[in-house]
Amino acid sequence: MKSKLPHIGTTIFAVMSALANEHGAINLSQGFPNFDPPQALRDLVMKYMNQGMNQYAPMPGVPALRKVIAEKIHSLYGLEVDPETEITVTSGGTQALFTAIAALIGPGDEAILVEPAYDSYGPAIEVQGGVAVSYELAAPDYRVDWARLEQLVTPRTRMIIVNTPHNPTGKTFTAADLHALEQLAERHDLWVLSDEVYEHLIFDGRKHESVFWYPKLYSRSLAVFSFGKTFHNTGWKMGYCVAPPYLMKEFRKVHQFNVFSANTPIQHALAEFLQRPEEYLGLPAFYQQKRDFFLQAIAGSGLRPIPCEGTYFQLADYSPVSDLPDFEFCQWLTREIGVAAIPVSSFYVHKRDEKVLRFCFGKRKNCWKGLGRSLEV
Repeated sequence: MKSKLPHIGTTIFAVMSALANEHGAINLSQGFPNFDPPQALRDLVMKYMNQGMNQYAPMPGVPALRKVIAEKIHSLYGLEVDPETEITVTSGGTQALFTAIAALIGPGDEAILVEPAYDSYGPAIEVQGGVAVSYELAAPDYRVDWARLEQLVTPRTRMIIVNTPHNPTGKTFTAADLHALEQLAERHDLWVLSDEVYEHLIFDGRKHESVFWYPKLYSRSLAVFSFGKTFHNTGWKMGYCVAPPYLMKEFRKVHQFNVFSANTPIQHALAEFLQRPEEYLGLPAFYQQKRDFFLQAIAGSGLRPIPCEGTYFQLADYSPVSDLPDFEFCQWLTREIGVAAIPVSSFYVHKRDEKVLRFCFGKRKNCWKGLGRSLEV
């Protein structure tokens, strides 16, 4: 049998989590919180299960949920979207990303990724017969040089995939970035897949620069969001995609034969819970406190933190304490120090190694007990 993904093996996240479990290490490698979603949301899920909302939802999503998502977008970004034709509820953000790529990328088509990148983008492109073209960001700034990126565009380029706030770097796009992206996409008639799953995890008073702020950019974009990232329930696999009607029509053609519809009682619960905007508007302060607490915990460790502007990931340069390649250093850190992280080289196709690690700080505070002493490498 010929594999469609011959170069893909076990993910680095599984490898490092297994190593953490083997050595009883503090697991800061996988990107999920270790605390529960709000009790009120859990109660609402049970409420709708008990009310019999347990069969298939409509293919695009429960109407009440799509309506409240549209209201949320208008409230936060000033953009009016039609819940009937521009919003589809998905089984998580990754399914939305895969569906968008499958709908628009075909054999021989090229899509530009901004790396380091979430590891699902490239394989999703390759499975469609497309070609993933890498634009590499460099530590410690991890900023896009849009003129240099534009040099990667060819007559076969169909899409550019962007992510802000950015996993794994924790950086965020500025208004200048969005303007440059808008102009580039217009010049070359490109679609934009905008991964905005960390929209509410943004710090130090920054504004989330969504494609929704820029009508010309939105007119050629698909924007992806995740309830799992917002409400600490990644295992529920709930997200949504927003796009202009002509793009959403193509998205739904694939979605209906991919998963058809997402979890019904959870959709009803989210439709009611989203009517409490304080539940997500308070997230920047909530996670900024965790970021700052983590930075205090690793102070004096020898690791050099790289400023984190959003997400629940903190990068750290370990070059002051070791010359080991980043994967080897992560293994050593897990076995000998008892803390598991992710080597940032794993987020690059060509394994660019700048001696930088990614830690997830979306954890309960008791997780940090003794962390500073542990990390005195």
